[in-house]
Amino acid sequence: MFRGNHPTRVDEKGRLKVPAEFKRVIDEKYAPKFYITSVDGLVAQLYPFEEWERIEQKLAALSTYNPTKKKFLTRTNYYGQVVEMDGQGRLLIPQILREAAQIRGEVAVLGNLTYLEVRNMEALDREVKEPFTDDDTKTLDDLGI
Repeated sequence: MFRGNHPTRVDEKGRLKVPAEFKRVIDEKYAPKFYITSVDGLVAQLYPFEEWERIEQKLAALSTYNPTKKKFLTRTNYYGQVVEMDGQGRLLIPQILREAAQIRGEVAVLGNLTYLEVRNMEALDREVKEPFTDDDTKTLDDLGI
């Protein structure tokens, strides 16, 4: 499982140095192949390929004409690319996604259980300062958290 925030850098060529804490999980559990994508262009989602294939299997079970499936696939394909981690533990973030999400220089790399999120540090800072709403608290309570 991927947990926590481990800031790192994206170099001038668009390569993300995977933080050591996350690289250990990848080395133990996954192959070096990833699907890097986004559903909104604001956040890069880095899926170990095995985890992305699980999502694809669920999508394949849905009708070809399911409008949400089509919307999801259009967005994740627009931003998405299959990427191999290099020998130095770097992943190339697709250029279209780097530009849309302003992913450059110092970035936040957040663990989201089965995948990683890469966020522009300033945008993330603004988001985490937004308060939890009553609806947020209720949803967590309904889940027993």
